[in-house]
Amino acid sequence: MSRPGRRPRRRFRSVRARTTLGAVAVVLAALLVGAVAFVVVLRLVLLDGVRSSAEAGLEQASTRVEADGAGVVSGYEDVLVQVVGEDGSVLAHGDDADPPALPTADESRWTHDGERWLLVADDVDLPGGGEGTLVYGVSLEQSDTALRAAIGLLAVGVPGLVAVMGIVTWFVTGRSLRPVERMRTEVETIRAARPDARVEVPDTGDEIARLAATMNTMLDRLDRSAEGQRRFVSDASHELRSPIATIRQHAEVAAAHPDRTDVAELSDVVRAEALRLQELVSGLLELSRLDEGGTGARRPVDLDDLALDAVARARARMRAAGGGGAASGGGGGGGAAGVDGVRVDGSGIGAARVRGDSRILAGVVQNLVDNAVRHASTRVTVALAEDGPDAVLTVDDDGSGVPTGERERVFERFVRLDEARSRDAGGAGLGLAIVRDAVRAHGGTVTVTDSPLGGARFVVRIALGA
Repeated sequence: MSRPGRRPRRRFRSVRARTTLGAVAVVLAALLVGAVAFVVVLRLVLLDGVRSSAEAGLEQASTRVEADGAGVVSGYEDVLVQVVGEDGSVLAHGDDADPPALPTADESRWTHDGERWLLVADDVDLPGGGEGTLVYGVSLEQSDTALRAAIGLLAVGVPGLVAVMGIVTWFVTGRSLRPVERMRTEVETIRAARPDARVEVPDTGDEIARLAATMNTMLDRLDRSAEGQRRFVSDASHELRSPIATIRQHAEVAAAHPDRTDVAELSDVVRAEALRLQELVSGLLELSRLDEGGTGARRPVDLDDLALDAVARARARMRAAGGGGAASGGGGGGGAAGVDGVRVDGSGIGAARVRGDSRILAGVVQNLVDNAVRHASTRVTVALAEDGPDAVLTVDDDGSGVPTGERERVFERFVRLDEARSRDAGGAGLGLAIVRDAVRAHGGTVTVTDSPLGGARFVVRIALGA
């Protein structure tokens, strides 16, 4: 007994078997309908021929009877001929039409000595007065024989033709699917030890060749994805190991030499490394959500508000770190503010509204501003404007910039181009990767070029939306 909820096994699982069975069923049905129609038409044609022959003989015999009398029918052979009087008696008959009287209804069927006949009749005027009915019959044996022969040929030919068609379909389908089976075998043998293995693309230029090419493209994509995943896991393990090792090292030193341990210094180290771990885990979770398409409901978002908030937060962090600072150009996120030699200028932020996830877009702006502050020498500018159908966010810094050859790689995960241009060892290397994936999730683009300030310019373009 099959388990509940499981579909019963089908006997014909292969494409080859299903194709052959379907073709056989369709052709068999078509041939049966055609055979039946052919037999019906042939029967009608043969019967019409017999009827025409009987009517011609009846007309000729009627002429003779009306001219020479009923006795002229006595010499007819191989046909049934009778002259029946008004009282139903047989007045005269041919050699093969002995009494009793034949049916006088037109186009009657009559069986005589095991042979079927078609009877036609007509009223005749007898010489010397009186009337009678002339009955003329023609044998249906030849038409019945022809019909039986046709039915016999069809009974043999239709199954034979269907069998031949099924065999041909079986072999042709098998030959056509042979490259697919070969590809299946090749894909099945691809293992981690042979990640670069690919299926052979036939030079036929047909659907099989396109399938093989598509499969190789898919394998390339999976190979790149697996390689990226392995690299990501390796980098993440390395990044997580570093703060954990630092915390463990300081804890072991404190446990071994409590008298020489500065509790405040230990607390600062643990707090800093814990913050680093928190940022790393948060970045990994955000990337994981973006990889799974984890954007929330798309709603109208004022991108200028997010940019102004990011500028204000950057200034607040620098003031807290530097113990104070000056602000210029007004409040509300505009103007410029400087602490510890770095000014953040938000005067170029204009109004722009897009549709998206406000939390993720806020992270995009914040990561770009934080990255610029981290790598700037003295100045960071943030600008936002509408450019045709897009909102364009520009973040400039006057740091050392991004080399031309590294402008794609800078958006990869765990990439730090130059530790010397960073104030805090460059962070975890996930901020720009989050920016790229988040912008792509919103249908936009992010690029890095040279800044008029001398450092790097990051440009984000996202379609406007009310």
